[in-house]
Amino acid sequence: MNYCLFIQFMAAANIKEVGMATYSDIEWTEQTWNPVTGCVKVSPGCKYCYAEVMSRRLQAMGVPGYENGFREVSLMPERLNQPLRRKKPTIYFVNSMSDLFQEAVPFDFVDKVMAVIEQTPHHTYQILTKRAERMREYFLTRSVPVNAWLGVSVEDKKYGKPRIPHLRAIKAKTRFLSVEPLLENLGKLNLRGISWVIVGGESGRKARPMCEDWALSVRDQCIRAGVDFFFKQWGTYGEDGERRAKKANGRSLNGREWNEMPLIPAVAI
Repeated sequence: MNYCLFIQFMAAANIKEVGMATYSDIEWTEQTWNPVTGCVKVSPGCKYCYAEVMSRRLQAMGVPGYENGFREVSLMPERLNQPLRRKKPTIYFVNSMSDLFQEAVPFDFVDKVMAVIEQTPHHTYQILTKRAERMREYFLTRSVPVNAWLGVSVEDKKYGKPRIPHLRAIKAKTRFLSVEPLLENLGKLNLRGISWVIVGGESGRKARPMCEDWALSVRDQCIRAGVDFFFKQWGTYGEDGERRAKKANGRSLNGREWNEMPLIPAVAI
């Protein structure tokens, strides 16, 4: 492994640890926990997946856990106990490099992930999927841990919006929508039973632009429904439609930043 190149990549990707749970610069979480790596693309939101690009680079550098590349789903039982070792209450994004509810991930492995979540009530776990039907199937016979937030990706009308009813059917205390990348005007959203909505534009060399009106429509519906709203980023294209560095475009929507989140239970404070 080229160590200097590795360090440069880690800095560019905002990753501070590899192999263990990683500190994250994703605005709506604190750390990522990846007991599964690798994924299969299922909808337009996957087209320019950041995890695929990152996995290829980590594989080339010989980083443990990425030997099989992105397109082969790999279970990482050796990573299951990572949150158990952390005493400080932490918000974890589960499987930022994969999807826990893929067909290739057996339910008995998901059971092990949930067991760790239940054993660590001082942590909060954000579980996001594009396989809403399979997540619903899993929880038909199981209870959702109180400290697990369940979410689905909603990038468009055809693939994203139909995931919402499946999420709503699950008896979870906290349900959320990740509207990122927002690829079109979603129209009217049924936000009944939804606690939190994240909106963001796409970043990267081939990023697709997001129109301000699309994001404002989601924000306004959240305000009317009393749902927490979080605007993550503009991405590669800014509010003015111009292409520039993601950080230069910032996180301001309609003149302010939106950082609302559901309340973390007292046990996790």
